[in-house]
Amino acid sequence: MSARILIVDDVPANVKLLEARLSAEYFDVITANCGTQALEICERAECDIILLDVMMPDIDGFEVCRRLKSNPKTHFIPVVMVTALDSPSDRVRGLDAGADDFLTKPVSDVVLIARVRSLTRLKMMTDELRMRAITSLEIGVQAPERDAVADTGKGGRILLIEDRPSSYERLGPILAAEHTVDVEPNPTEALFHAAEGNYDLLIVSLNLENHDGLRLCSQARSLERTRSVPILAISDADNHTQLLRGMEIGVNDYLLRPVDKNELLARARTQIRRRRYTDHLRDNVQSSIEMAITDGLTGLHNRRYLESHMVALAEQAVTRGKPLALMILDIDHFKSINDTYGHDAGDDVLREFAVRIRKSVRGIDLAARYGGEEFVVVMPETDLHVAGIVAERLRQAVASEPFAIEKGARRIDVTMSIGLSMLERKGESIADALKRADQALYRAKHAGRNRVVAAAA
Repeated sequence: MSARILIVDDVPANVKLLEARLSAEYFDVITANCGTQALEICERAECDIILLDVMMPDIDGFEVCRRLKSNPKTHFIPVVMVTALDSPSDRVRGLDAGADDFLTKPVSDVVLIARVRSLTRLKMMTDELRMRAITSLEIGVQAPERDAVADTGKGGRILLIEDRPSSYERLGPILAAEHTVDVEPNPTEALFHAAEGNYDLLIVSLNLENHDGLRLCSQARSLERTRSVPILAISDADNHTQLLRGMEIGVNDYLLRPVDKNELLARARTQIRRRRYTDHLRDNVQSSIEMAITDGLTGLHNRRYLESHMVALAEQAVTRGKPLALMILDIDHFKSINDTYGHDAGDDVLREFAVRIRKSVRGIDLAARYGGEEFVVVMPETDLHVAGIVAERLRQAVASEPFAIEKGARRIDVTMSIGLSMLERKGESIADALKRADQALYRAKHAGRNRVVAAAA
């Protein structure tokens, strides 16, 4: 799991130190020595996460963060302030400006890398949802960016899981000033409560009396109904190992005791804003545009969506310097299936064919019905060798088991041919790559069908 990290600091020694730490963990690193340069880089969407110093000569880090978070084009980029400022008021000021975290120098290598990895996971998920939402906008569906920028993060539903009365009697009223708060002092009931309550945020004490707080967080991440709910953990100041483990299993943010009132509210607002934004993105993808982008027969994306979205995938691949593979799949002798068994049987085959495609590709891959019995799969961050393995696995999944037709009364053998290609160079259009995959498909058909052929490099 890699990402492109932008380090913004006007002190060269600080930049070199952070660059060495991150490069050793195989992150791509770019740098800026002032706020103006950082804003320009972000405007061009050239980074995934920003490590931002506060004290800079032109624009201070607080103002840079405010501008990023108020701009619909950049508000979704995670910002971590890394600074020598260490007072609670400084942290709150940074969080109120929109920062996702506020780390005080000197920062431990372990803490820094754990935080960057945690935010990388979040950014990858959000990017995929955003890309699909951008395609939605192109076909007339409203994107949620402007609402997200205006969201205050207040008015959320919070579940506080804490079994110490001295703690929840203090924290509950603080949170209730801005949100609806439920307190669950019984950890064994907490997961059921969380799953049923439609919460925007779970605040979990990691120091429960007779229960493992980390296990509770892990269980929340494993359940479908709580998987996407952000978790804010509260831990003792000397328990860094516990916090790092928590971020590895999916904790979104944390607070150290004694909990500062304003920092608690600021971190809660940050998590709730992000939750609402990702929920809006999911609604755009899953509900608002479903009919416009889905092939009615197979349930896969349709050609209209494919042609819009694969351009965005290609641009992302070029920007990040990552490979992008394409495959075109065609059912062999499909006309004879329609002629022999009827068009209803042909529809049965197409539906089952789509099911087998979905089972054989990843969630980040784009699978679509291109037309008739022809399908396209676009695979981000995949080279031709790996794409060939996936294609062969898919070919076998189709050929190895007969297809049921006529409501299961009859089963027939079906095979397919696949053509593969890659987006080969920076200037190549996605249409050219698709054409080379189509030529490879033609060669597969000409060579006898039921096979995978890759385009010549």
